[in-house]
Amino acid sequence: MKALLNISVLMLCSMSLLAQTSFDSKVTSASNVRMTVTNVGTIGNAFTGYRDGSGDPSCEYPAGSGIEHLFEGGIWIGGLIDGSLVAVSTSAYDAPSGYATGKGGFEFTAEVNSKLQERSSLFDSPFFTPEAVSHEDFVATFSDKNLIVPGTNIPIADHTQPMNLKVRMESYNWNYTFSDFFVILNFKVTNEGSSTIDSVFFGLWTNTVVRNINVTPAGAGGAAFYNKGGNGFLDSLYMAYCYDNAGDVGFTESYIGQKFLGAEDKDGFHHPDIQSYFKAHYNAWEFNNTTNPVFFLPSSEQGRYTKLTRGLNQDPCWNQNSSQNGNCGAKSFVEQLNDPGNRSDLVSVGPFRTLKPGESFTISYAIVLAPKQEDGKPNSDNNPFQQQILRDNANWSQVAFNGEDKNFNGVLDPGEDADGNGEITRFILPAPPNIPRTKVVTRDHEIDVLWSDNSEASIDPITFEKDFEGYRIYMTQLGFDVTKVVDLANDLKRIGDWDIRGNNIMNETGFESIRLKQPIQFEGDTTKYWYKYTIKNIQNGWQYAISVTAYDRGNENSNLESLESSILSNNFRAFAGKPVNANLTTNEPFVYPNPYYAGSAWEGKSNFQEQSRKLYFANLPERCVIRVYTAAGDFIDEINHDENYNGTDTRWFKTFGAEDSEENVFSGGEHAWDLLSAQSQIIARGIYIFTVEDLDTGKQFKGKFAILK
Repeated sequence: MKALLNISVLMLCSMSLLAQTSFDSKVTSASNVRMTVTNVGTIGNAFTGYRDGSGDPSCEYPAGSGIEHLFEGGIWIGGLIDGSLVAVSTSAYDAPSGYATGKGGFEFTAEVNSKLQERSSLFDSPFFTPEAVSHEDFVATFSDKNLIVPGTNIPIADHTQPMNLKVRMESYNWNYTFSDFFVILNFKVTNEGSSTIDSVFFGLWTNTVVRNINVTPAGAGGAAFYNKGGNGFLDSLYMAYCYDNAGDVGFTESYIGQKFLGAEDKDGFHHPDIQSYFKAHYNAWEFNNTTNPVFFLPSSEQGRYTKLTRGLNQDPCWNQNSSQNGNCGAKSFVEQLNDPGNRSDLVSVGPFRTLKPGESFTISYAIVLAPKQEDGKPNSDNNPFQQQILRDNANWSQVAFNGEDKNFNGVLDPGEDADGNGEITRFILPAPPNIPRTKVVTRDHEIDVLWSDNSEASIDPITFEKDFEGYRIYMTQLGFDVTKVVDLANDLKRIGDWDIRGNNIMNETGFESIRLKQPIQFEGDTTKYWYKYTIKNIQNGWQYAISVTAYDRGNENSNLESLESSILSNNFRAFAGKPVNANLTTNEPFVYPNPYYAGSAWEGKSNFQEQSRKLYFANLPERCVIRVYTAAGDFIDEINHDENYNGTDTRWFKTFGAEDSEENVFSGGEHAWDLLSAQSQIIARGIYIFTVEDLDTGKQFKGKFAILK
C-alpha cells in the first residue's frame, strides 16, 4: 500500500541514494507534462519531490497545476530461460516509499557514475544534437545483471535470477500544441547473457494516482490519499488509464494513460493489429482492500510472469457480471475497476518468441495525459464522451510513433521514405513554424509584447517548404491564477492574429499594424525584435500570462491542417506597475493595496496561505532598501530591491507564478512583500511604517500603510 513517508524512511532512502553513485533523475520540461525519469528504468518519484525540498513533480499535468497523476512506474520483462526456467526482472514494484537502493522489485541498476544524457532537436538548445529525436530526450542505459547495487555493498533484495538484459531507454517529448500532452518511452532490450530466453513478454507497470497536491498535500491521510482512483483499459487503443473518482473532484478533471505503441525484433514489426499471436494484456491489482484473488498483487516470479502473459481483458468476466455469467462476481471487472480504489496497472505485450544471446528487440509506450471532456456528469460516470480528449491525445502519440509508416504495417512502402534513408523512420511529427523569440516589457497599466521574425524562415520537415503564415498573441484574464486550477493551455485566450496578406489563406490581415520600421534591440540581447504589440488598460500588480505563437498555412496534399507553435513554450508572466522612480521627492513611493485586507482576491488559496500573502511597494528607485516598522518603531523586515527584481524572494510567486522565475516580468519600480517578519513570523493587523532608501542618491522617504485581518 502506498502510504505517507515517515521521517525515518526518508532518512534511510536519502542515505541509500547517496551511497548509490549511479542514480540520476530529470524532469521533463519541453511539453506540458512534468514527469520524473530516472536512469534505472523508473518514471515518477513517489512524490518525494514534495518532501525533500526539490519540488520535482512526479507526473504533473498541466505543468504548474499541482495535479499529480503517478506515484511511480517502471518496466517488467519476463521469459523462460533455456525454455523452462521462469524469470522476471522489474525496474519498479509497489513499495510504500517508492524507489530505494537495494529494495526488492527494483532490480535494474545503472553503472557507477552513470547519468541521464539529455539531447534536443532544437537548434537554440544547449543540448542540441542531430541525434536527438524530440525537443527534449532523456537517454539512459541500465541492466538487471547486478546482484549488488553498483558502487555499494548493498544486495538487491530477492534478486537471485537475473536475465542478463541490458536496456537502453529513451524518453521523448515535444512542445507542439498537438503533442505536449504525452511523453514517449522507447526501449531497446538486449540479451547479454549466454542463454536463450523464450516466450518473452514486456510490460509497463504504473502505480497511478490522480490528486491535486495544492488541494490535498501529497500523501496526506496515508492510504486515504491513494484509494480514490478509478481505472480502466481501452482495448482499441491498447491503453490503461486512471482518473480521480472520489478524491479532489473538481480540482482533478484529468486522465493519465499508458499506451502500447509498437515493437520490433529480428522477425519484424509486432503489434496486435498485425499478428494474431502478439497480444496486449491488461492487469490491475488492489492494495490490502480486496478479497478477490484476481486483484491480488503478484508476489512470486511465477505470479509476475502470469500477469505478464494473461490479461483481465481476455477473461469472460471482463464485461460480464453474475447476472450474465454465474462464475463472475456481482460486478464485471470493468465495473469493479471503475470503483474508487488503490491500484497498480500493467500493460504487457508479447510474446517475442526467442531472444538469443546478442539479440535485441525495441518497444515503445506513451504516457498520455488529458483533461476530462466536461459533460456535466460526475467523474465516476467515466463515459466515452468524458474520455474523448484522452482518446484523441492517445491517437496523436500513435501518429508520433508511426512516423513514415503511414499505413502502419511495419513495411517501408513506396512514397513513405520521406528522409530517403531506406528504412522506416519513426517519431516524426509535422512541425509548426519555430517559436518566435519573444520579449515582454511592463509599464504603468501597459504591457509591450515584442518578437523577432525567426519563425518566417521555418521549413516543414514533412513538405520541406517554408510555410509560415502568421502570428498570434494570447493573454490570460484577470485573476486566472488564483480563482481555479491553472491550465495555461486553456487559460490563455487569443487577443491578436495577423497573417500574410494577398495569398488568399487565413484572415488576410497583413502585418502593417505591428511591423516596426527598424528592429528594437536590448542591452545584452542580440535578438532583433521586428514586431511590437501594446496591451493597454492593465491592472497593476496582477499577474497576466502572455504568449506569442507562429502558425503555418497547412498542406492539403498531406491532409495537414494549419499547425501552430506551442502557446506554452515561451509564455511570460507579466506584472504591470510603476517604472523606476528617479526622484523620491516629486514622485513619492507608496504601498498598495492600502489598506491591505487578508484573504483578498489576488492572494488565491494554497497549502502555504500565510506565506503567500502579497502587497506591493511602488514608485521605487532603481536600487534601494525598504524597511518596515511597527507604529511604535519596532523593526519588522528589510527588503533589498533593484530593477531586475523577479519575485524570487516571495512565496506567492513560487506558488502562483512561472515555473522559471526568469519568466516573471516586472516594471522595475515595484517590489512585493509577503507580510512576514525577518524571522518569518506572521505580523498582526495595525498601522505600519515603511522607509525607502535610494542607494544611489542617499535620499530617503517614509510612509505608512494599514493591515486589516
